[in-house]
Amino acid sequence: MLNVRTTKVSAPADLTAQARIRDAAIGHFATDGFDKANLRAIAATAGVSAALVLHHFGSKDGLRGACDDYVLGDLMRTAHDETSPEGLQDVMRRYLSNAADYQSHLDYIGRAIKEDSPTARRFVDTIVDESEAIVIAGIADGSMRPCSDPRALAVFIAMSSLAMMTLGPVVARSLGFDAMGPAVLQRMALPSLELYTHGLYTDDSFLVATRQALAAVQTSDSPPDISRKEQPS
Repeated sequence: MLNVRTTKVSAPADLTAQARIRDAAIGHFATDGFDKANLRAIAATAGVSAALVLHHFGSKDGLRGACDDYVLGDLMRTAHDETSPEGLQDVMRRYLSNAADYQSHLDYIGRAIKEDSPTARRFVDTIVDESEAIVIAGIADGSMRPCSDPRALAVFIAMSSLAMMTLGPVVARSLGFDAMGPAVLQRMALPSLELYTHGLYTDDSFLVATRQALAAVQTSDSPPDISRKEQPS
């Protein structure tokens, strides 16, 4: 199985030089970290000179910003494609035909989150906001069930997705694989969609119990009603 965390692949020659540099940088940033990644190494992977990297992007920070925009834009396009059955099938076909690039983007986001950088906060905020918009739209068009708190549901969905990016090796090992890759995501695909489609519990006992517990806590935390005073006996 291809381990994209340790294997660097030269950028395709049919891309423009700017695109080759960007794709090479995504791989190096994901593997080496943003601080340790070297512009000369990125240039070598892209098959260009370091001077051309600076010509196109101005600086390492400029290159990183371009990578951020590209990876985040690709992630959002994928998220919106997955909101329809036909779009989801297309996403899965694209992933299976080019798993290395897809995994490189996930590793890039995972690296940013682990380093707790401003980039990570931008990624997380955008993913949560877009997830909320998708949930609200799904409820409105009837493709999703009504929810008591769309924002909180969006956070849950986003955190579940981000866990796959940041805990990829742990997820892979738990399923008996050496590294994160197509086989892992194929294994996870149906159970996750079964959970989202059918739910987990066969009745609402746990939901009712949680509602009652929350109601009890909210009642006990309520301030006393000072408008009613005891009458003297």
